[in-house]
Amino acid sequence: MVESWHITVDGEFSKVIPLAVLLVLGGLESLGGLYWDDRRTRNDWTMELVSLAVLPTLIQPGILALVLFLAGHFLVGLSDAFSHWNWWWQVVAFLIADDLTQYWWHRASHRYKWLWKLHRPHHVVEEMGVLVTYRNAVLYYAMMPGIWLSALLVFLGMGYVYAAYLVVKLIVILLAHSETKWDRVLYRYRFLHPLAWVVERTISTPATHYAHHGLTIEDGVSNPNGNYGNLLFFWDVLFGTAKITRQYPTRFGAWNRMKEPWYVQLFFPFVRSGDPKSELHSLRTPNDYDPIVDSTKMPKQ
Repeated sequence: MVESWHITVDGEFSKVIPLAVLLVLGGLESLGGLYWDDRRTRNDWTMELVSLAVLPTLIQPGILALVLFLAGHFLVGLSDAFSHWNWWWQVVAFLIADDLTQYWWHRASHRYKWLWKLHRPHHVVEEMGVLVTYRNAVLYYAMMPGIWLSALLVFLGMGYVYAAYLVVKLIVILLAHSETKWDRVLYRYRFLHPLAWVVERTISTPATHYAHHGLTIEDGVSNPNGNYGNLLFFWDVLFGTAKITRQYPTRFGAWNRMKEPWYVQLFFPFVRSGDPKSELHSLRTPNDYDPIVDSTKMPKQ
């Protein structure tokens, strides 16, 4: 059985470093003027802070505790069964069970309307920044396959590797959303271009992830229905959804730009919009399970 003390140590270790990175990047962005002259409303701020409080402190640890409890009762013989695996193979296991499944979960959320309703809070924001990272409906995270599968791997004996893996992953995705645009230095100097070629095809960078948040493909830079990778951008390269321009969009958001109160966006479908025109007004509409019509171009006015 995985010892609860070990899980506690792993969990705390996996939170402290990303939290420190979040604070440092937020400070740098603030010094750069992002939070002094931006288009964030009080609604945006509330949504981002509540999201930050819910995922790392409630949903993810809650799922981990639940899976460990259930597995401890029904899969007793498998406890720590894979703890003897080489750390490298354990990392591969998390890349497949967590990061690859999140790629497909993310991709599905841009294809199917019912799932888009849970993911749209991540895209209606019109500026980037580290606080955008966790903007999603609570149910979007609660159903995310990678979180459940990762918890199962921890039960199987991969807890310490998961702590290190999670730190690396969160640092990468926080940096990918950050206004610091750390990858610019790789594009600025010619002697770094070979390194840039490898990096931008391996992990998510501000340039590739900003493209995913861009408002429309009509700017030649954005790729709203692509660049889905979280830790590894390699999945986009492998499955043909990658767009690499080494440029940054200047406009961000979802094409319809419909605003909703933070509690509607984060807690839909448990809380719904009072606006009949909103896609968050109804729990289910007849076409919720139809693919989303191409939304990479701005609708004609």
